[in-house]
Amino acid sequence: MQNAVEQPVDNSVDDRLKVVTLRLGLVVPKRHARRSVTRTLVKAQIRAGVRRHLEHLVAGDWVIRLRAPIDRKQFPSARSEVLADLLRAEVDVLLGDAARRARRAVAQAIPAGVA
Repeated sequence: MQNAVEQPVDNSVDDRLKVVTLRLGLVVPKRHARRSVTRTLVKAQIRAGVRRHLEHLVAGDWVIRLRAPIDRKQFPSARSEVLADLLRAEVDVLLGDAARRARRAVAQAIPAGVA
């Protein structure tokens, strides 16, 4: 059985239905996460979070970027469970908020009575 974190993110539907898909881009700079194991953990947690929130996310291109450095003093292990739990919680909060804002923007863009 393949780990859920290793599966690609995909919400594409048959082309005959003409449904737009969600595409995901990840930016995890080396200057914010020096160790490759940590960068891989960050990307894996983001992909898993997107999978958890997939049904609530608006189709389109999504780019998620690590904006703050991960403190090596606070997380001496490159792939600790504490860091993974912290990342999972942060990703869930961010994606939940982003999904709400994106749905609201789409709802405002559709004229009343068209739906």
